[in-house]
Amino acid sequence: MKDQQNNERRDFLKKAGLGGLSLAAFTAAPIEEVLGYSTQKVNRLSAPSDLKITDMRIAEVTGVMFRTPIVRIYTNQGIIGHGDVRDGAAKEYALFLKSRILGENPCNVERLFKKIRQFGHHGRQGGGVSGVEMALWDLAGKAYNVPVYQLLGGKYRDKVRVYCDTTTSSDPQEYAQRMQERIDKGYTALKMDIGINLIKDIPGAITNAPEAEFNPYQHEYRQYNLTEHPFTRVQITEKGIDKLMEFLDVMRSQIGYEIPMGTDHWGHFGVNEAIKIARAAEPYNLAYIEDIIPWHYTDQWREITTSSTTPTQTGEDIYGLEGGFKELIDKRAVDIVHPDPNTAGGILETKRIGDYASQHGIGFMHHHAAGPVSFLGSVHSAAATENFMWLEHHAVDKPQWEDLVSGIEKPIVQDGYVKVPEKPGIGVELNEDVVKEFLVEGEKLFAPTPEWNEIRAWDRLWS
Repeated sequence: MKDQQNNERRDFLKKAGLGGLSLAAFTAAPIEEVLGYSTQKVNRLSAPSDLKITDMRIAEVTGVMFRTPIVRIYTNQGIIGHGDVRDGAAKEYALFLKSRILGENPCNVERLFKKIRQFGHHGRQGGGVSGVEMALWDLAGKAYNVPVYQLLGGKYRDKVRVYCDTTTSSDPQEYAQRMQERIDKGYTALKMDIGINLIKDIPGAITNAPEAEFNPYQHEYRQYNLTEHPFTRVQITEKGIDKLMEFLDVMRSQIGYEIPMGTDHWGHFGVNEAIKIARAAEPYNLAYIEDIIPWHYTDQWREITTSSTTPTQTGEDIYGLEGGFKELIDKRAVDIVHPDPNTAGGILETKRIGDYASQHGIGFMHHHAAGPVSFLGSVHSAAATENFMWLEHHAVDKPQWEDLVSGIEKPIVQDGYVKVPEKPGIGVELNEDVVKEFLVEGEKLFAPTPEWNEIRAWDRLWS
């Protein structure tokens, strides 16, 4: 009898190996072998409906990039998911959410996002909700054995175009050469930081300069870089405008006009100075001027946008579509919205922003300045949104940045593009040896966080 069963097994495997099973083979073979063959491609790593969150921990790194807390969410089935809290944000923004998601099924991403959304806000305060949301998508993708973009409805592109900025120089020629080096590395979209910091030491360039010998802010209750733009009363003279435009002129002379080039970090000054700059920059065909005033001055943004043909852009510090993007888009206050998925609310919320912008003819980009996990999470959002433009890459000069992750073709950015990951979830895992190397001093690798397990507040916002 045993010999007969062995012969049946050999016949079964032989037929399977020769290109499939006939009906006769299924009829003759033992039932457990038929089931084994017919379900060989089924993912047995998880049972998504029974998946539960059991723990959440943090590993905070620095040195290889901006200081960034990495989120790890654990489950009862051994699957883990990762996300990043935004650069420079506190890890507590994420840890505060742990008690709200323990015991939940991470595959219910949208429902969990709505549960924790109230605990996020603009700027770095959106980093906790956004990082947790990305880790949930990573888990859901792994549970269903598909890349995140597939869970968002599929992809529009196989590669995502990135843009990068460069280190500044007070010498326009040196600055231009640094930009040229970016092009030589294959980047096809650039950004330069240019502003009053480059001309602050030139006599007669700035009125009420923040770092002049007579410092009008030294007796104020807050320093210049914490004072919102309209209230610094900094003005740029004609001489100052000419000096700033010299940088753009030298830059364009070096890199040409085929490469789109945006600008950022102009300084803190009001709407009148912003209009001066936008108009003066028109001959240099900038791709955009970014955050030239704070994002929430919607009407002033519209005034700048309608006063010049230079495109305007803002949004890296806005939390949620309804938190500020909707008004900017509805009023056509800017030409391009620029959410950071690590602030905006994560992957799906960023896609919502992009879809809404597209409906109104507004451009859509991604800001990013954290780790490779959320960078690739942003790639999924970008791939799944139809009218996406460019994703920021802020670690060009940090070669060990991409060593933080494994399981992906490297370099991650090739010829100015990132291939959309096809592995389950976000598509990478952490290289823990490298993460350990760059842990913030005094931090441990994903140390237990039981003190965040219990809810200690009544979260309802209404009575």
